Amino acid sequence: MQELHEKKLKFLEEMANFLRQDVIKMVSHAGSGHIAGPLDMADVFAALYFHILRHDPRKPDWPDRDRVVLSNGHICPILYAALARAGYFPFEELKTLRALGTRLQGHPHRGSLPGTETTSGPLGSGLSQAVGMALAARLDGKKHRIYCLLSDGEHQEGNLWEAAMFAGKNKLSNLTVIVDRNNIQIDGFTETIMPLEPFRAKYESFGWHVLEIDGHNFEAIISAAAEARAIYEKPTVIVAHTIAGRGVSFMEQDYLWHSRPFKPGEAEQALAELRTLQGRIKSEHQ
Repeated sequence: MQELHEKKLKFLEEMANFLRQDVIKMVSHAGSGHIAGPLDMADVFAALYFHILRHDPRKPDWPDRDRVVLSNGHICPILYAALARAGYFPFEELKTLRALGTRLQGHPHRGSLPGTETTSGPLGSGLSQAVGMALAARLDGKKHRIYCLLSDGEHQEGNLWEAAMFAGKNKLSNLTVIVDRNNIQIDGFTETIMPLEPFRAKYESFGWHVLEIDGHNFEAIISAAAEARAIYEKPTVIVAHTIAGRGVSFMEQDYLWHSRPFKPGEAEQALAELRTLQGRIKSEHQ
């Protein structure tokens, strides 16, 4: 992994902001889609695809690439935006989100789009897929890593904990899980719907190395990913504390923006806020 110097930090902050704008434009054009989660995970995806991962957009099937498993597939607009900006497919194709016959479906579909490793949809099942990949890589003597993105709400699914128990028992140290701990789900706040705490202790009890970070801090994200690679005999889970709807004032921490269509003028207002933030990022690094 490259050193995170000031120039690269500015690049990542700007990239995350561009990704957020891409999400707003995509969902607005489609007339439907999830918004809060994609916005709050923009920093994590910028860090992954533009600093952390070993990957080559020119060779999406490169055998030694790191794998990204998006379990909470409904936040796929941020995955699609990151893949497009990384060069996996034409940027203009982002306009086809959720359109009839598009490669950019409402949930990722393996085989439809370069860089998409799995098909997702049923929440809670992505960790099982990632665990299988990690175990297979170990059996084959491969050195690539598996990164699995999970929502906090999908931890209410029982099969996720079966996979967590299996990963801990088999000491899958080539597996890094990143949890979007934004505390919301479609019906409200997680701790109201079905409390998840003590969250850290649950993973630790299954034999995982647990890190908790500010999911909007690039130094913290990248440092946690580096620490995970240095941990042997345990899988690592990075609990990324995020703000749902990050970057758009009227969306932040509002669970209603988990998934809802824009009203007239809202997308334009959101983009205006993000463009203002873009200018602030440039001035702060001058």
